Amino acid sequence: MTQTQAPERAGTTSWAPLVAASLGAFMLLVDVTIVMVALPDISADLGMSFTGVQWLLDGYALALAALLLAAGSFADHTGRRKVYLAALAVFALASLACGLAPNGGLLLGARVLQGVAAAAMMATTLAIVSATYHGRQRGIAFGVWGGVNGAAAAIAPVLGGLLTEHLHWRAIFLVNLPISLVAAWLTLRDVEESRLPGGARLDWAGMVTFTLAAGALTYGLVEVGQHGWASARTLVPLAVAAVAFLAFLLAERRGQNPMLDLRLFANRSFSGIMAGAGLLMPAAFSCLAFTSIWLQQDLRLGPVMAGLALSPMAVTSLVVSVASSRLFPGLSPRVALGGGLLLIAAGAFLQGLLGPDSTWTALAPGLMVTGVGVGLAIPSLSSAAMTYAPPQRAGMAAGTVNTVRQLGYALGIAVLGILYQGGTLNDVYRASGVTGVVAGLLVLVAVTSGTTRRRP
Repeated sequence: MTQTQAPERAGTTSWAPLVAASLGAFMLLVDVTIVMVALPDISADLGMSFTGVQWLLDGYALALAALLLAAGSFADHTGRRKVYLAALAVFALASLACGLAPNGGLLLGARVLQGVAAAAMMATTLAIVSATYHGRQRGIAFGVWGGVNGAAAAIAPVLGGLLTEHLHWRAIFLVNLPISLVAAWLTLRDVEESRLPGGARLDWAGMVTFTLAAGALTYGLVEVGQHGWASARTLVPLAVAAVAFLAFLLAERRGQNPMLDLRLFANRSFSGIMAGAGLLMPAAFSCLAFTSIWLQQDLRLGPVMAGLALSPMAVTSLVVSVASSRLFPGLSPRVALGGGLLLIAAGAFLQGLLGPDSTWTALAPGLMVTGVGVGLAIPSLSSAAMTYAPPQRAGMAAGTVNTVRQLGYALGIAVLGILYQGGTLNDVYRASGVTGVVAGLLVLVAVTSGTTRRRP
């Protein structure tokens, strides 16, 4: 055992490290969606355009997705505790900047900085839990960490509505400050440092090219809604994205220590699961941003009611994820993920049946069906990906799932925003439904064929 590794302890009794990691995970996941119900108020106060409003969501999600793999690799080599503490500090400062921002430009910049810190937090929280707990305690810790993730998704819309309506939209950012301080204090006091042994070099070429490709692609798609497909502000970033993506593939193929081992995608089941992970987010979650705008601007609901109107999906998904793990512990990834995606599609189509006289209650049946699908699909993603990855690449496979999910969310906001600007909310939901159908069928076919091929 080297000095750089945390000691293996079978009898850890303190749950403070778990609390420290869970607080960070809770904050970063809440901030993905808490802004949704505050978008109309923020736009009115700061005079932001529709494109600017999109970037409030996409700037955070894109930074989180683009830097997640890089942050995980950097933390593994530098020290997870050290990186987590730095990320908490940056996240708190960025949240303060968001809460005090006098204009839209500074708010957008601070949101991107929040996303950078969130990537480092997401990459380190589960690693800290894994390095700290062993045996039966590790299983308990993973269960608590997963439950916190589900609770964050369930509480975010309502919490955002309460803070926005009864305090101010700036409170949704400032609430992060005391939570960050508590998490940092617990980390300093109770979390031991851990890192990978050895001195493997970081994949700087992969980090830079992937970040550039993801950012340029999302920027180009967001600009389509305002400037059209033929504009230089659309075509140039899309071209940059294509070149950067090719450079990323070349760097990962030739690098000795790639951030993403492309050989993982030689397994058709793994590739199908990644496709399902990327398409799940636009099918289930990206559409909620435009639903919140419709609820508040068209139906004149307040932020609290808008948050409550969106909550059936989150609550249902949390209940189903907990119940299914107990009632159907042996549910195959093919059924859980493929079936879950098809249920998400069915829920989106139900939500797309809105009429001119529809009220917010018309959303509830579709949201609940989508919630059942989400509760089945998301818990099985990481385990399904790791099933079809070599054991030494399990961490990379899990990180890739989270990266693809967040990138899918960012791209979904951009693409569905084009439909919302040129059409109606029904068009957004129909597109989400089609996305869910395609994702579900891809998973069902790929995992079936992959399983067949693996048999002797």
